[in-house]
Amino acid sequence: MRGVSNAPIEAVRASAYKVPTDAPESDGTFSWESTTVILAEVVAAGCTGLGYTYCHAAAAGLVNSALREVVCAGDAFDAPAARGRMLRAVRNIGRSGVAACAISAVDVALWDLKAKLLGAPLAGLLGRKRETAPIYGSGGFTSYSDEQLREQLEGWVARDGCRFVKMKIGREPERDPYRINIARVAIGDRQLFVDANGALSARQALCLADRTRGADIRWFEEPVTSDDPASLRLLRHRLPAFMEVAAGEYVFTLDDARGLLEAEAVDVLQADATRCGGVSGFLQVDALCEAHHTDLSAHCAPALHLHLAVAATRLRHIEWFHDHVRLEAMLFDGAPLPQNGEIKPDLSRPGLGLEFKRQDAERFRVA
Repeated sequence: MRGVSNAPIEAVRASAYKVPTDAPESDGTFSWESTTVILAEVVAAGCTGLGYTYCHAAAAGLVNSALREVVCAGDAFDAPAARGRMLRAVRNIGRSGVAACAISAVDVALWDLKAKLLGAPLAGLLGRKRETAPIYGSGGFTSYSDEQLREQLEGWVARDGCRFVKMKIGREPERDPYRINIARVAIGDRQLFVDANGALSARQALCLADRTRGADIRWFEEPVTSDDPASLRLLRHRLPAFMEVAAGEYVFTLDDARGLLEAEAVDVLQADATRCGGVSGFLQVDALCEAHHTDLSAHCAPALHLHLAVAATRLRHIEWFHDHVRLEAMLFDGAPLPQNGEIKPDLSRPGLGLEFKRQDAERFRVA
């Protein structure tokens, strides 16, 4: 084991890769045909830690300028101190959005580096509370044909063993009951989740719940925008008792998470380590959830969240998001594979257990 104060950071760098989707995709409020991943790398004592986020390529520029300057002043074993310097460095830039994503990627890289220097898996460094993490299949885009929707959802159940499956709604509210029925038939007795991405009004959400009561929807994600916690709270009290309200994927700061919890706006809080401050921020949100007796679900980026998920106190599950599952398998050696609806960290590999496939990724590089 190396000395805990003998690994000065030698280099910080970031690059951006824009990967086309395998088909046009859309949800209730947005459409896209590519996904951009920002890779952050931190070097110390001959070892390289990696982290990443899904964001605009501008995040790579921020890492390579303002964040590099303050992170290179520290030691690889002092991730909390580096995070503090990064937060101060973006004070006048704006802490949420692109800056939060850039900081998150670097924070993950610092924790990955620390674990690698110690020769330990990140889950072992953080302390495991479970051996595996449940996943829920996620996609079912509003741009999909009925057959695409059916085939994807059936695959998560038959191939991956998912006990929970989520689809997008809200693009055409009048068609959603029909699409939800397709999903219910496709997944059998597995739990059905829906995600409106904030596309609906509270009245529309209540109407949809009433029209689809027989579909036994168990999770309604962002039925209204997360910027409206009062309406989320209203829906928690007005929707069927078996239907949980979830939100939180746009939590960038601990105050964002605290606001949703104190407003009693969610039954399950979502958090995304690629946005909310990396490993450090995700663990803080988990502690906040524990204090509020509220479960936590990891949003997207399953390969990155796996080690955090087995260490989190209030974890419910990880989102097995189609875009990110596909991209992570393409770009990272060591990306997890599901078995019986769960994923498990490879404890024989240090850090996150991921190695970047640089040669394979180069054709997608944009910055």
